Amino acid sequence: MLSMIITLWCASIVALRKTLSEEDKKAELITKQGAIESYSPRALFELREWIENHPNDPYREIAVQRYNECVETLKEIDEPFYDWNDSQISDLERL
Repeated sequence: MLSMIITLWCASIVALRKTLSEEDKKAELITKQGAIESYSPRALFELREWIENHPNDPYREIAVQRYNECVETLKEIDEPFYDWNDSQISDLERL
């Protein structure tokens, strides 16, 4: 029982440290650049896919706006938070 409690605490501490270091990096990038992108490459791809597959959805316009905001931000900032490469960013276009 004690080993389970210790294991749980250790896992919690590791997760907390990782989360806090990511948040520190986000805050640093926002301070330096004024903005960070809101989606990872996979999430932005999935958002575009959803937009294309749901042309009549009432939330489509909001999704398009969010997509375009992320594309604009990626083209304006120097250092993305997520793992974007230059070719992925240059291939992006507004909807």
